[in-house]
Amino acid sequence: MSATPYRIGVDVGGTNTDSVILDIRATKSSNRGVIAQQKTPTTSPNVTDGIETAIRSVLEQANIPREEIACLIIGTTHFVNAIVEQDARRLAKVAIIRLSKTYTREVPPFSDFPPVLKEIMNGHYGYVDGGLHIDGSQEAPIKEAQVVEQCAIIKEKEIDAVVISGIFSPIDDHFHQEDQVRKIILRELPGIDVVCSSEVSQLGLLERENASILNVSILKFARRTIRGFKAAMKRLNLTCALYLTQNDGTLIDATSAARLPIRTFSSGPTNSMRGAAYLGGIGSDGNQKERTATIVVDIGGTTSDIGMLLPSGFPRQSSAYVTVAGVKVNFGMPHVESIGLGGGSIVRVNEGKVTVGPDSVGNYLTSKATVFGGDILTATDIGATGENIGDAALVKELAESTIKGAQARIKSLLERVVDIMKTSPAPLPVLLVGGGSIIAPKELAGVSNLICPPYHSVANAVGAAISKVGGTIDIIQSTADRPVSKVVEEAKATAIEKAVAAGAVRETIYVAEVDTIPLQYVANQVRIIVRAVGELSPDGAPASKAEEAQEEDEEDDAIYNEPVKGQAHAIEVIPPVDIASYRPKVVRNPKTGVPEWFLSETDAEWLSDGCYVLGCAGGGSPYSQFLRLRDQLRQGHTTRIIDSTSLPGDAVIYWGGYLGSPSVSIERLAGDEADQAFQELMEYMRHDSFDAVMGVEIGGANGLQPLTVGSTKNHDRPVVDADWMGRAYPTGWQTTLCVYAPGNLVPCSIASGDGRAVIMTKTNDDRSVDDILRASCVEMGSSAGTAGKPTTADRVVKYAVRNTLSLAWRIGRCIARAHATNMAATVVEQMIDEVGGCETAKILFRGKIVAVERRLYKGHSYGELIILQQQADDEEEDTERAANPASIPVATGGMLKIPFKNENIFARHVSNSGVERYVAMVPDLIAVLDTQSGRALGVPEFRYGVMVTVLGIACSPRWTDTPRGLEIGGPAGFGYEEIEYRPLGRYVEPRSVVMEFVQD
Repeated sequence: MSATPYRIGVDVGGTNTDSVILDIRATKSSNRGVIAQQKTPTTSPNVTDGIETAIRSVLEQANIPREEIACLIIGTTHFVNAIVEQDARRLAKVAIIRLSKTYTREVPPFSDFPPVLKEIMNGHYGYVDGGLHIDGSQEAPIKEAQVVEQCAIIKEKEIDAVVISGIFSPIDDHFHQEDQVRKIILRELPGIDVVCSSEVSQLGLLERENASILNVSILKFARRTIRGFKAAMKRLNLTCALYLTQNDGTLIDATSAARLPIRTFSSGPTNSMRGAAYLGGIGSDGNQKERTATIVVDIGGTTSDIGMLLPSGFPRQSSAYVTVAGVKVNFGMPHVESIGLGGGSIVRVNEGKVTVGPDSVGNYLTSKATVFGGDILTATDIGATGENIGDAALVKELAESTIKGAQARIKSLLERVVDIMKTSPAPLPVLLVGGGSIIAPKELAGVSNLICPPYHSVANAVGAAISKVGGTIDIIQSTADRPVSKVVEEAKATAIEKAVAAGAVRETIYVAEVDTIPLQYVANQVRIIVRAVGELSPDGAPASKAEEAQEEDEEDDAIYNEPVKGQAHAIEVIPPVDIASYRPKVVRNPKTGVPEWFLSETDAEWLSDGCYVLGCAGGGSPYSQFLRLRDQLRQGHTTRIIDSTSLPGDAVIYWGGYLGSPSVSIERLAGDEADQAFQELMEYMRHDSFDAVMGVEIGGANGLQPLTVGSTKNHDRPVVDADWMGRAYPTGWQTTLCVYAPGNLVPCSIASGDGRAVIMTKTNDDRSVDDILRASCVEMGSSAGTAGKPTTADRVVKYAVRNTLSLAWRIGRCIARAHATNMAATVVEQMIDEVGGCETAKILFRGKIVAVERRLYKGHSYGELIILQQQADDEEEDTERAANPASIPVATGGMLKIPFKNENIFARHVSNSGVERYVAMVPDLIAVLDTQSGRALGVPEFRYGVMVTVLGIACSPRWTDTPRGLEIGGPAGFGYEEIEYRPLGRYVEPRSVVMEFVQD
């Protein structure tokens, strides 16, 4: 047994700072080892005062020798608040150096930052040679002279915070490019803060870079804060180690936290969940087989936060990308659902109907609530009718109907959000914590056990005290010469060693999470994410002595005397577009008389959202292509769209897109590879120019790609409102051109973007074109731009799927309008109206993602999405939906299974009795939409617990009018020859935006 058996846990919230002392020898006792607790108001602006007060109180309560305290562990929102509040006093200007000889220029740093934060943080950005390919090989080696040149610029601009961001740097375990550059920078600019993106987050260049920018911008403030924590410890005569809690429930030593404060941003919800489970005795005996998933409901004064603890004992993580203060990042954060229900929620009775919240009296509960002598009826007043709270006589006269109505509404709200968090119908235990937990009912549907543990009001501080030590790796490995199982075992061993290096006791370490993700369209490559955790060693986590010495040398004056909160320069705020009155700019060309649609930023945003829906989970995210297009428009360039019927008979139309793995685009971002492929083909064809450009597919990123090629920045040619798929397909031969005019894919070209290109001139089979080009594409880094054989106006009119850009725009407008009018609940019904009504599109299913599995079928790797029936909505929403035929799903009850090979292939419903039937299949479109936002989910966003609505849209008859169309684009085209295609509905050609809005 350790000679220092006590831990102090502290959690700093926006309202209160909670603290506990935990005796690790008594964790199985009735008090769970908690020997002192305290709740103290959080002080502002200096949080250390509140922390010091809270710790002093528990030390006095416990009356234990200071030398028996092993460590102090703090969870704090202080760092993230500086960013959320856009506090220029605490945020530094940042310089970014990107490592890539060729890529990412089209989407520069800060592209998606909110204007105010961009104004505060954007100091400089530049590019130097470097970067990796997806297989770990170098795109280019580092050139020291280029880095030195960037250092001179940074010095001149007096910036002392730098981010190094290299393509595929998280998998760079050989060249260590970011570290090479860091050493050069610190030699040239000693003493400045330098952060390598690979040490902050995982794959996803823009999001990882964003996270690194936020991290380095608050480093000085983080060091001041942590020095303040240490100063408070000195005044309290505490000589133990100091740690902070991370977003994933593990701890980080104070020195490392001062270097990576971003890892603490969302530690509060994690602490609450882990503390609740510990206090409730869930999975606390260390027996992995005994553990079960547990839902934690933290009810505060205004909101309730609900999270899921996995059997590993750690929170289920949020989706691949999250936002912090409007900035998209990709570091791990717990998945938390929040609803407007708390102890201060206002209760109203209107014509016999009782509502609870979402508005609240908040911090004024003790003066506004009826039970405390106020004049507002709150959820606490309802809870007080059965509890010893306030003056019970003040709520004695409440009508029984009001009490029962409010209780029923509270019960319904909690049951619904609990159901959202669950991933199977099986009942799960629910832990209630937080000061507002008294308003919860005694039982909930779908809940095996409702537990309100002891010390529930300080569960977050307990969660901090029980934090473990973790080690995580995220790598891409080849499986060409070894099985996946061996690669996974090696990854586990590496994660365990990282946990040991971080201070974990080897004998206590276990692997908490393993995720194996095959890379789409890349043979023998798999991404593996492993997290190992263990108990903190009595010796603590190792820290850098040099960094500690640097911290001690700095002045402490700034800790307690921070200046008044600073502000950024005035930023022009563009008012939101009035969607109801907005009209796209469509004017006739004065020379030709052809109507031309000139894109705006609004149009680009709507097209982006619509293209992702039409991608049917594939095609890659349009996000970086949207940023590229938006920036071109902001630079004054124009992009024009024309109707396919406006093409002159002798027009030469170039078409193309991107080929390869979407996993590459998350690092390389949107580039000019397709334009380079066009240039190569033009040279081969001896074409000086062409008349118009068209996309190969409307789905995903390729839907936006022709808009950037056709802009005045590049070729200044109109974009045809059509494509060869009407959706997204995984291969280049799954096009209507190959259905009706086979043999017209060559000559074609692909270009890598870094100076390599291939032209294919002949083929005896359209399928072999895709096979041959993909083999070349792998050598180009598994991603390339493509240009197909130029086509004619006659073929576009006869064989292409027309008005698909118009359709994407209309779908995107539906999403924008639903959000602007708070009608997101019916956004799918609005989409159905836009695409042609109930005869054309249908809601296939409503439910919740409960599994994303990988399997082999006929030697090919496929994914399968499994969705369970959603719990029935409340009566009001049911009535509203019942009045709209479009709201009635094709299938109800049971589950829906959707196999995908990037794109969704078919939807098979399995009823509660086990009866199976196909409700939709390719070539009809199957889109999985986030129920709350109406936006599409691609394969990377498929995640446990997300509430989804599955939308089916009838495909163009270009696919169904001939047997060859179904052979190429139907189930048989994916190897499912046994499935007979059954049409979803009647296709209605989308209305042309050009023809509807032309200004005559």
